[in-house]
Amino acid sequence: MAGRDLQGTQTLAAALADLKGVGFNLATYILAERKIDPRSRVGSLSDNQIADLEKSVKDIAGLKLPTYLLNKQKDMGTGANMHLIGSDLDFAIRNGIEMEKNMQSWRGIRHFLGLKVRGQRTRTTGRKGRTVGVKKVKMMRGGGPAQTTTQAPAAPKKEEK
Repeated sequence: MAGRDLQGTQTLAAALADLKGVGFNLATYILAERKIDPRSRVGSLSDNQIADLEKSVKDIAGLKLPTYLLNKQKDMGTGANMHLIGSDLDFAIRNGIEMEKNMQSWRGIRHFLGLKVRGQRTRTTGRKGRTVGVKKVKMMRGGGPAQTTTQAPAAPKKEEK
């Protein structure tokens, strides 16, 4: 289904959620729309049910589902609500990032520079792949770092005559 083999021992909801672009919630909505028990096993389906389910997964936008479940709402090119799965989803994400880079939008610039895009803090996190930190300096003569003590200094010793 959608270019992948599903294990016959898995429940239907879990097996559909393994497809790229289909999560567990969307899988349960699809199965409810098709009136199939989500706890049944993939291997227990008939050929007609498998064909019907495969047709539903290929055309998720055609089902009567809420639009918030779709992963491509109001597409920039067409303005339509779509749902992409598998390699089509990867291709659309890559094209969207390239388009933003070419437009030189804020998000595109952040992608280009390899920085965080969604407003996260960058002062201490997001250092993957870069060497950032404290430089080690050779210790000066005279030992290590200064020691701090919280005790009062000792009284001077009296000299004996």
